[in-house]
Amino acid sequence: MEPGGEPPPLRGLVLAGGRSVRMGRDKAGILIEGTTLLERTVALLDGCVTSVRVSVRADQVDDQLRRQFPLLPDAGTGLGPVNGLRAAHLEDPAAAWLVLACDMPGLDRRVIEALVAARDPARAATSWRSPVTGLPEPLCAIWEPATLARLASLVAAAGRPVSPRAVLAESDTLLLDAPWPVALLNLNTPAELDRYRKERHGHQPQEEPDDT
Repeated sequence: MEPGGEPPPLRGLVLAGGRSVRMGRDKAGILIEGTTLLERTVALLDGCVTSVRVSVRADQVDDQLRRQFPLLPDAGTGLGPVNGLRAAHLEDPAAAWLVLACDMPGLDRRVIEALVAARDPARAATSWRSPVTGLPEPLCAIWEPATLARLASLVAAAGRPVSPRAVLAESDTLLLDAPWPVALLNLNTPAELDRYRKERHGHQPQEEPDDT
């Protein structure tokens, strides 16, 4: 951003293109208090960004849950969340993107609003600091345009997956301390989902209806 200039517009990107292999079911469709993780995550961005896109694989564009939202098919395959970040930058190279993974049930509106309020467009990104590693959490962060361009260049040069976390860790990223330990928790396995429900509700999780 040029000194004294207008900050890049802030758009929202929800990453929902993962294969959920370890979970054994589509994480986007998991119900938390009656709402799917995907619907819940998209709702968190309402009013905080100018528009929202949901990042998906090409074979997910007709998925019943996903197609109710504006979709952004991945740019390429085999690179994990980097595909979604690249697609967002290709769609709007002048925008900053507030990126959220859809499998973080500990997020709430306060976390998102605090991130937006703390944003410094002159920095490479604004991110929460992982309470586990002390490193940036790239999938709950605001990526500025130049940093997304750098990520795309690194991928093109390497010809292989590049770690978004490493890119932010090696950049001039503004790091914020997570407001509470589970705010950045992401769910990867059925055991982690059960543990989250037990800790949240203080009792054995109830059986969910089958997704099919």
